[in-house]
Amino acid sequence: MVAGVAFALVTCIGLRAPAGTNTYPWLEGRAAVRSVARDIPVPKGYVRTQVESGSFADWLRNLPLKEAGAQVLLFDGRKKPNQFIHEAVVDIDTGAANLQQCADAIMRLRAEYLFSLGMHDSIRFNFTNGNPALFARWRQGYRPLVKANTVRWERKAKADSGYRTFRSYMDTVFKYAGTDSLSREMEEQADVKQMRIGDIFIRGGFPGHAVIVVDMAENRETGDKVFMIAQSYMPAQDIHILKNLNDPTAAPWYSVAFGDQLRTPEWEFSRTQLKCFKNL
Repeated sequence: MVAGVAFALVTCIGLRAPAGTNTYPWLEGRAAVRSVARDIPVPKGYVRTQVESGSFADWLRNLPLKEAGAQVLLFDGRKKPNQFIHEAVVDIDTGAANLQQCADAIMRLRAEYLFSLGMHDSIRFNFTNGNPALFARWRQGYRPLVKANTVRWERKAKADSGYRTFRSYMDTVFKYAGTDSLSREMEEQADVKQMRIGDIFIRGGFPGHAVIVVDMAENRETGDKVFMIAQSYMPAQDIHILKNLNDPTAAPWYSVAFGDQLRTPEWEFSRTQLKCFKNL
């Protein structure tokens, strides 16, 4: 996971699907057992923040979840050693290789949303040397030949815009993308109080880490806001909703007023490491 990435036509506000049309392509038509908004309650006295129907925020808030009590599994089917830090497991595949780690999981979610809208030409990344890797090109049958610090594209497959083609594209992107590059491709969200669903806390590095805000709620009397975060980790594993071990009574919710450091179960971020997708 060592390359630079960038999304096209993505802003902090985000794109929007028609109302009531959220879809999750990897489910292939099967019904989700549970979802974030339906099955994870807000703290007493709080209500979920308003978001536009069909927006990325709305899509994340309604992510499908596996059954209650589901364990986090690694890409090879083994159980993650630490099963005490997650509130729920997102019902999405990890893949059979050790690829979909922290930053990759975030890119996967954003790209899945764009794919669900049919916005194929909006899905793009940059490899570490700046060479653009467009899904629009991939679905035309072109594949990258990566050697040292150069990338050459050759047509090696038939044109195909199907989901399997999209997933193979994402797996290739995962090989050349990571927290270091993703952190440099995003806009800083200077004021934590302006946090939105879809923003990410990210520390670029080798290794680094990243988590994504998948839901928020607000206390109408005090104005206090809380947020919920999801992650994958190393090695590649199920995307899961994190507990707040600093305040067990808050379950998976974290207060926006967390101070200078956001302490998650497996990483610590500074408040200055909150970022959002930018428009390119």
